[in-house]
Amino acid sequence: MFAIETKQLQKVYGATQVVKGIDLTVEKGEVFGFLGRNGAGKSTFINMLTGIIQPSSGTYSLLGVKGPNDQVKKRIGVMPDYSTFYGSLTALDHLKFLSALSGKPAGKHGCLEVLRLVGLEDHAQLKTAKFSFGMKKKLGIAQAIIHDPELIFLDEPTSGLDAESAIHIHKLIRHLQKEGKTIFMTSHNLDEVEKICTRIAIMKEGKVAKIGTMSELRSFYRSTLTVRIKHSPIPKTEELTLNQWLQTVGTDLERKESFITITIDHERKIAEIIRAFNQYKVDIYRVEVDEPSLEEIFLDE
Repeated sequence: MFAIETKQLQKVYGATQVVKGIDLTVEKGEVFGFLGRNGAGKSTFINMLTGIIQPSSGTYSLLGVKGPNDQVKKRIGVMPDYSTFYGSLTALDHLKFLSALSGKPAGKHGCLEVLRLVGLEDHAQLKTAKFSFGMKKKLGIAQAIIHDPELIFLDEPTSGLDAESAIHIHKLIRHLQKEGKTIFMTSHNLDEVEKICTRIAIMKEGKVAKIGTMSELRSFYRSTLTVRIKHSPIPKTEELTLNQWLQTVGTDLERKESFITITIDHERKIAEIIRAFNQYKVDIYRVEVDEPSLEEIFLDE
């Protein structure tokens, strides 16, 4: 059973197709990253899944239940990018109130435990009118998980947080995954997505342009590798022969006294280069391979 499954899900406003027939599956227990530039249709897609807006066509199911379905909503948690709270209520009051609305009312101990998980235990009795943006972000995550949902949607969970708080939230997401939860998250922090997501979808102009694990995306987009090798001195008698051979292995060859940089089309050629250097009695001290980051892959779209 998939945690999320969509078939040709589409949303049209007038003559504008915002979401253009998306087929997507998310396995239970995944931390799934959903990327796209502003206006790509990410929020519209999530709003359809969470019941905020109705699809124009297509179908979707959450946790094996065809949507829209009010009962399955009790099994999901949602943290929008900008959460709005009642300024006169404390963090603790909010969690008690919101958990009761979900049908799974949490006691004081349960609420305090969730506030501890998000790093707000010292502010449980503080009214949210005095909360900073980062504190509201943490409370937004707390309200999304207070009723122990199976599927959690997190929209930009660490935007506006300092580095220490962001690391804390990363640990929380991994903790939730270990508990068997499924996390569907958007983020503009590409480094964050690369570190914690099991799979990633890149959305462009209302469609999913590419989907896969980080290694699969790299493999798809990587047509060349740039390799930099630090080595011991090359014997003068072997310089010309080795240099000529290297030019047959790759392109953009650059040689300095103790370094070479070369562009190759497959990683197996790294092994060939190392064997050749050893044959010419040249020691390899370091090999650095420039692979595309998620940011480079994303921007290529």
